[in-house]
Amino acid sequence: MRISVVLFEDFELLDVTGPVEVFAKVEGLSVELLSADGGPVTSSQGVEIVAHADYNAMSGDVLLVPGGAGTRVLVNDQAFLAQLTDMSVRAGITASVCTGAALLAASGRLDGYRATTNKRAYDWATSFGGDVEWVRSARWVHDRDRWTSSGVSAGTDMALAFVAHHVGQSAADEVATILEWNAALDPTDDPFA
Repeated sequence: MRISVVLFEDFELLDVTGPVEVFAKVEGLSVELLSADGGPVTSSQGVEIVAHADYNAMSGDVLLVPGGAGTRVLVNDQAFLAQLTDMSVRAGITASVCTGAALLAASGRLDGYRATTNKRAYDWATSFGGDVEWVRSARWVHDRDRWTSSGVSAGTDMALAFVAHHVGQSAADEVATILEWNAALDPTDDPFA
């Protein structure tokens, strides 16, 4: 299984690096980083990440969309939302961290699904989408082929839950131990809601 991570200017660094750290430790999972032009992208924290390819070259089974300050502009960028929709359809499974859910909602990819997002940006993020069942109190939400997580560090918990679901709980437990990560195993345990 291949995970394609969407990078854009001003993405939230931990939204990407937390889940990538989890996925990279699981045999049978691989990660590709994508940007609009296939070049480097700068996070909100000023760290530059070099993409492997551009959005058109997406080859993943899973699309992961981070949040960050850049989402505030991209929710109104129809060309980006069309690319996001295309990548999501091709991937089959779509996931978001933090305000990445606003991008999915704005593109219509969360219509008919339960989802969550960052609690500090909850009112803004949940203003997008026509038919999304937003869940305020949730560390992450898994609804069929959609995975969404709350803010920033919740993405790492969601990634571990994803591994448990698709690979097995023992694999997720092993990764959490390697990372010395105190995983939130209950998606409804959301102290930030």
